[in-house]
Amino acid sequence: MADSGGGVVRVCAKSDVAPDTVKQFPAGTKTLAVYNIGGTYYATDDECTHAAASLADGMLQGDVIECCMHMGSFHVPTGDVVDPPCEVPLRTYRVVLKGDDVFVDLNRTAAGEPA
Repeated sequence: MADSGGGVVRVCAKSDVAPDTVKQFPAGTKTLAVYNIGGTYYATDDECTHAAASLADGMLQGDVIECCMHMGSFHVPTGDVVDPPCEVPLRTYRVVLKGDDVFVDLNRTAAGEPA
């Protein structure tokens, strides 16, 4: 379901993602990982850029997500690579909270830049 922003879709309820965890959700034609880090919500592509593994199955340590397949990791807020073998940054999305729901703008990065 998109709103008038065109790329903004409801992904889940805030309560669907417990504090300091990550969970996978469909969003339009994409699969996203939604993170609740200390009450702040983030969204990235769910698939690791190094190998086809779900980041939601990885280990969240603070604001870093470690892929379960080869232990590469990314900084969740920026998508920047933290540890190899990952080399390509992770795609982030702008999160919009409305009431008790988490929406993601599929056309904007977390920094607010066009996709």
